Amino acid sequence: MTLDPRTAARLDHRLATAQREGRLPSVTAGLVRGGRLVWSGAVGSLDGRAGGEVADDDTQYRMGSITKTFVGVCVLRLRDAGRLDLADRFEDHVPGSALGRVSIEQLLSHAGGTQAETDGPWWERTPGGDWAELAAAPAGQRFRAGRRFHYSNVGYGALGRLLEVHHGVGWADVVRTELLEPLGMTRTTTRPSGRAAQGLAVHPFADVLLPEPEHDAGAMAPAGQLWSTVRDLGRWAAFLGGDTAGLLSADTLAEMCEPHHVVDEPGQPWTGAHGLGWQVWNVEGKRFAGHGGSMPGFLAGLRVALDGGDGVVTLTNTTATTVMRSLGDDLLATLGEEPAPVEPWVASGDPALLELAGTWHWGPSVTTARFTGEHLVLGEPGTGRGSRFARVGDGVDTWVGLDGYYTGEPLRVVRRADGSVAHLDLASFRYTRTPYDPEGDVPGGVDDLGWR
Repeated sequence: MTLDPRTAARLDHRLATAQREGRLPSVTAGLVRGGRLVWSGAVGSLDGRAGGEVADDDTQYRMGSITKTFVGVCVLRLRDAGRLDLADRFEDHVPGSALGRVSIEQLLSHAGGTQAETDGPWWERTPGGDWAELAAAPAGQRFRAGRRFHYSNVGYGALGRLLEVHHGVGWADVVRTELLEPLGMTRTTTRPSGRAAQGLAVHPFADVLLPEPEHDAGAMAPAGQLWSTVRDLGRWAAFLGGDTAGLLSADTLAEMCEPHHVVDEPGQPWTGAHGLGWQVWNVEGKRFAGHGGSMPGFLAGLRVALDGGDGVVTLTNTTATTVMRSLGDDLLATLGEEPAPVEPWVASGDPALLELAGTWHWGPSVTTARFTGEHLVLGEPGTGRGSRFARVGDGVDTWVGLDGYYTGEPLRVVRRADGSVAHLDLASFRYTRTPYDPEGDVPGGVDDLGWR
């Protein structure tokens, strides 16, 4: 797909405006649609000075907490391989720390109640120690585990150690071999490599710069160590949009993007939540997932629309600014105004399913069963108890709910002795072709005198 030149010009102008208004030394951004980078732009120089080396989409920036999404995916891969359960306590796998009684799921979703930062010096600006040092430090419980969302960088240091214990190598080696190399993300590293931006702070009251330190965060590195480029993070956005290259199942990716704990800000509506490694947002009914990132000298953002897969990545080398969040939203909105390619309709349905389509009755209420792609749709998903159902196995008689009230619930096709469909059994509710069909084995029976 090639963007309309007018759309690309608007995107370039928005990026340039953000760089100037936000006083960003440099900024790069990219948009993903259909699983590939369809636009990228860069403004500014790597050292923030006139005549300096200019940024581009292959310039590395520190991604900060977007690192956590890579750690989270690797943990879920362990779960899918049967090597752990998300309900396991951390100490079941990594004994000897104050985090022991917190579950793996709670660490992934920041619901363990664990303190946000380390007890030592500001870990983001000072070299970090090893796991033994981190584990020996007391980890304060700010809240009862499972009670609420409380962001914890310490918790992701622990999850990095979990990966090391299971794989026998460093957490970064796990991420590299399991994700980065298979996805072709060759410019994502734990320390700056090749063309990389200098981390900078911009004075709040003058146009002068201060270099920020760069270091190895040690055991805290899984919370925010990785460096990357727009090109590489564009591939990661495509991964989140569903192009996982077989490295993660669609069901597991969807599970990671479910809102496990809302981010509750007093006096504010709930628009954000946290899944398993991914942040989740609900913006006027539209669901997004991704993550933000910040380290001294750098800010980063990744956001993908879960319905459709359009995504945006942003990277800049400044410590603080107010323009980056709105920049990502604006770029994504501009992409949304560009019509996406429309795949032509073709007849691809299974005639064997026609015996299930049409009108059904749950008691006196009327609903319709239809087929959309591979799904049986009963009613209107998002309205009442409407839901989509996916086929279980190779036959046509067993289905499982995908939406709302019936998520995970079974739907069975019950047949008569001659093989014809008698009724549908949906989580014990009976759906019959006519209201309270006495031949539909309606629980409680049907009055012998019938309707009157």
